[in-house]
Amino acid sequence: MPAYKDKAKGTWYASFYYEDWTGQKVKKMKRGFPTKREALEWERTFLQEKTADLDMTFKSFVALYTADMKGRIKENTWGTKEHIIQKKLVPYFGQRKMCEINSKAVMAWQSEMLGYRDKNGKPYSPVYLKTLYNQLSAIFNHAVKHYKLKVNPAAQVGNMGKAKGREMLFWTKAEYLKFAEAMMDKPRSYYAFEMLYWCGVREGELLALTPGDFDFERRTVTISKSYQRIKGQDITTDPKTAKSNRVIQMPVFLCEEMQDYIRSLYAVEPTDRLFTVTKSYLHHEMDRGAKEAGVKRIRIHDLRHSHISLLIDMGFTALAIADRVGHESIDITYRYAHLFPTRQVEMADKLDLLKNEKGV
Repeated sequence: MPAYKDKAKGTWYASFYYEDWTGQKVKKMKRGFPTKREALEWERTFLQEKTADLDMTFKSFVALYTADMKGRIKENTWGTKEHIIQKKLVPYFGQRKMCEINSKAVMAWQSEMLGYRDKNGKPYSPVYLKTLYNQLSAIFNHAVKHYKLKVNPAAQVGNMGKAKGREMLFWTKAEYLKFAEAMMDKPRSYYAFEMLYWCGVREGELLALTPGDFDFERRTVTISKSYQRIKGQDITTDPKTAKSNRVIQMPVFLCEEMQDYIRSLYAVEPTDRLFTVTKSYLHHEMDRGAKEAGVKRIRIHDLRHSHISLLIDMGFTALAIADRVGHESIDITYRYAHLFPTRQVEMADKLDLLKNEKGV
């Protein structure tokens, strides 16, 4: 590690090469040290902190991250990630060098996100805050794993927000039947909600259904794709997870309803979408039907929760329900047990009986 004398100024300077994050040799020079020892000490410190570290801006690295990850993620999922990156991360970190973003900078960003209020004084939800943090941490993890960044500063700070969202809502069978009656004036809406409630399919799975997915002799519907509308384009992708590819057994009445619906469509082909509506249309219809039926407004996805809760109440096992709805059985066990507080009462009563019988 040589240091050199600047004879004209009487000071010392450090001049050396180091390997950057791309593996390229880069020349580094710094002048103005009073002594040779100070020049060498600065070089030693620089090499310890910067050698093979990621000496590029956050915004530039985002371009690399995008090139690496975009093709590996579903288009609709990437759209959500990209919005967060461009709107919540790049404006704050964009011009800072990756290797210079430390835990203090991440904490300052977290404070800004935690302090946000919209025009109505409403903050970001805990779930959204966690999503923002997870995306920032994912970018730094990618840099650590593939581009020689030394540490993930977001991981040093820890998360903000929480994973659990708002309380899970669901309809009882009686509530759904009131809602369904209000939907009967629009057959397309009625049959769409029938599939959502009685089969527990996801919204994207419903909108991707075609006549060819139904086997009315076997009373089944095959779930093998999901529909999204992204940037004005109709996009059909694989379902959410590998487990989501499944065949659902349908009740007789629902088979008859769907046969009636398909027959009512003009010149429909086996590969044509049956429900050529948007998610916003379904949300509007949910608003209309809930108001007319006098039942609480739930989300479209809550119909899936309602189906699962119905099956649990009917006594089916977590494994059987998981196969039907495309979940892991452990998810059913832990996510939906709280829907049935009466079972806790039953357990307590049986423990009372056990104590009396055994004289514990």
